[in-house]
Amino acid sequence: MTRLDDSIESMEQLATVWRTLVLDRDAAADVRDLPGIAVRWADSRFAFWNCVTLTDVGADAELAERRLAEAAQIMRAKKEPGFLWVFEDLLDPGARAALTAAAGRAGLAHAFSGTGMAGDLLPIPEPAHPELTFVRVRTDEHLRAYADLNSRAYGLPLEHGRDGLDGSALWRSDVYAYLGLRGDTPVTCAGTIPAAGRLFVVLVATDPRWERRGYGEAVTRKALHEGALATGLTRATLHATAAGAPVYPRIGFRPNSPLHFFTLN
Repeated sequence: MTRLDDSIESMEQLATVWRTLVLDRDAAADVRDLPGIAVRWADSRFAFWNCVTLTDVGADAELAERRLAEAAQIMRAKKEPGFLWVFEDLLDPGARAALTAAAGRAGLAHAFSGTGMAGDLLPIPEPAHPELTFVRVRTDEHLRAYADLNSRAYGLPLEHGRDGLDGSALWRSDVYAYLGLRGDTPVTCAGTIPAAGRLFVVLVATDPRWERRGYGEAVTRKALHEGALATGLTRATLHATAAGAPVYPRIGFRPNSPLHFFTLN
């Protein structure tokens, strides 16, 4: 694949997966494919379920500025905050150079950056970690633990993560979601979900008190192993934060598409 193909794949994976996730959260969620913009907005207190992304390929500076203003207008109409995702390589060089300034004029502030990754890496061996046992998310208690791990990892109030996941049937059935337990205590989690012929890695988190022990890599391998075993899929994709990015190449992912997250000022 070319670099542009990688970025298109990464953007399309976001649009596909987030459609499923936000409609699971709220069947009446705002899910629209507009010219140049995909809206996937559950209006949940869990901000990651509130997403807008730019979808034009090769947008120049003028078009990108217009899309940023349109995206900001959509976000202002919502009750809960969320993120605009921008895949850098979908912009032409002029639009990339002007991105931060154009976002500022639209009333958007850069929150953090990340990286799209993909790889034809499945199947992988069943993982093991000497300090962990793995449990698939099947109960309300498991789901609450998964939500709380994400809240702690991202510095969110616990009730925000719970608002995103509590009561979900999808996460107990169609997502290959796993907890890593240290004794009886959940300390890490990861999930995978089939999406358009790929296995997408979603909501990887480790309790900050237990970082740098290989827990996140181990539970991600478990979610990939089990998802591939169940689906037969061979290609996997994900979007990594800067903090998580070093983990995934060790599994076989290749970084491809720089991306940026913006919030309203």
